[in-house]
Amino acid sequence: MKNSKQNLIITQTDEKLSKLHKLEPSLIPNHGWVYTIRTALKMSLEQFGKRLGISKQAAQKIEDREIEGSITIKALKEAAGSLGMELVYYLVPQKNSLREIIEHQALQKAKEIVLRTSHTMQLEDQENTEQRIQAAIKEKADEIKGEMPKYLWD
Repeated sequence: MKNSKQNLIITQTDEKLSKLHKLEPSLIPNHGWVYTIRTALKMSLEQFGKRLGISKQAAQKIEDREIEGSITIKALKEAAGSLGMELVYYLVPQKNSLREIIEHQALQKAKEIVLRTSHTMQLEDQENTEQRIQAAIKEKADEIKGEMPKYLWD
């Protein structure tokens, strides 16, 4: 990667993210964290609502929205605070690292570019071998990873 500042940012972010990979998203309780913590504390919906300055019905909506995935971060943070908890928010890569995400995207973009060019050559009766196409894809992917051009994410 040519841009050493960008390379450093990716390396530092990957180091932070590697610690989060150990956390399992499947640990989320079926009824959501708000309900689970509230009931573990033996706090009623009415008491929970009162701590938030809202009605029992509005407190129930918070729990429902958490399960549905439609709760805002702000509302979840407020709910957590009223339960004596702190909201921790993070994103974890679907791949192992940011570098893998970049490599995957660069490879996809390289295939698109090389195969488009190869198709044009084929129409002009200048077809390449599969081996040369694969080598060109790898070379183009390496170039894209190194430069990280704006079109990488198009």
